[in-house]
Amino acid sequence: MSEQKSCSRRPGAGLLPFMAASAVLALYVRWFRPRLLTWGATRDETARVYPGDELFPDADGISTMATTLPAPPEKVWPWLVQMGGDRGGWYSWDLLDHFGEPSADRIAPEWQTLEEGQRLQATRDGQSWFTVARLEPNRTLVLRSDLSLPSGHSFDPEWDALPLARMDGVWGFHLRPTAEGKTRLVVRTRGQGRPRRLTRPFDLLLGEPAHFIMQTRQFHNLRTRVAAAA
Repeated sequence: MSEQKSCSRRPGAGLLPFMAASAVLALYVRWFRPRLLTWGATRDETARVYPGDELFPDADGISTMATTLPAPPEKVWPWLVQMGGDRGGWYSWDLLDHFGEPSADRIAPEWQTLEEGQRLQATRDGQSWFTVARLEPNRTLVLRSDLSLPSGHSFDPEWDALPLARMDGVWGFHLRPTAEGKTRLVVRTRGQGRPRRLTRPFDLLLGEPAHFIMQTRQFHNLRTRVAAAA
């Protein structure tokens, strides 16, 4: 009986799950992924060069996402300046990136001072952070992250030996006024991972989708806060 069942199986039936998974991955890479990486941005915005891009001229991962906020740049800027795990939060999914504590819903004067080189805490233990790499008030804020793998702890590329496994990149916020008195907020990420054969699958299957989820949530929460303060 078992021999008859074995003989009755269709040739190549064991390949069907693999073929289905390959088709889903190909669909994601060719159709969904380009839309995730450029969500909300115009062609001109994705093609433009922004401050901070020069820090990673050979980036192997790039995204450009954008939204319109209902206030001029000088009203949006204070919300960005006070970002940080040990400051106003990140306005995204607080359970995931702010220790479960709500991000600020007001402009706090004590968090309005920011300068290049300053570190913004990313984890409660203080072992991971963003460094302010570029800052032009009401126009540009670029945060840099350099993480050693697999620990996920930050390192200083100017002083520390480069880890063999690492992920480095920038998270840039670029504000432009619109004719209607609003703000076009373009968020550009550029980065690179080493060794690429290990970091590439992580970026493709986890890093990029996670960034999309967190960034779109931040856009929503920023829009809500800016509108309420207007």
